[in-house]
Amino acid sequence: MEADVYLNDEREQTVVFVVTSGPSTPQRCATPFYLGALLASMDVEVHIFFTMEGVNLMRTGVAESLVAMEGGKTIIGFIRDAKRAGVVLHVCRPALPGYELAEDALIDEVDHISGAGVLADLILSCDKVLSF
Repeated sequence: MEADVYLNDEREQTVVFVVTSGPSTPQRCATPFYLGALLASMDVEVHIFFTMEGVNLMRTGVAESLVAMEGGKTIIGFIRDAKRAGVVLHVCRPALPGYELAEDALIDEVDHISGAGVLADLILSCDKVLSF
């Protein structure tokens, strides 16, 4: 059996996750935080940008009661792990009104309330974009 091989070209890397999944698909909600925390612990700059239904994950009270699988860790636990690792969280400002979500109703872990221009800049300047 071959050993795992990890390539690292010693340059800073940036990864952007675009999260459109939300409470209606809880099984998809832990992965961006889990992978984000893993990558951040490997000295990768990680940004997670929430848009569409994904903004509801950042609503106070939602992630505290949501799990990706029965008996599993809450999504807020995954969010806090990602934050401790250095992941930066962005919420799409234009999506908030569509979900009747006020800025003051967001969880404290949110770093930025951003527009599409910020997402475009992140995408154009990063090494990888992943969507959930």
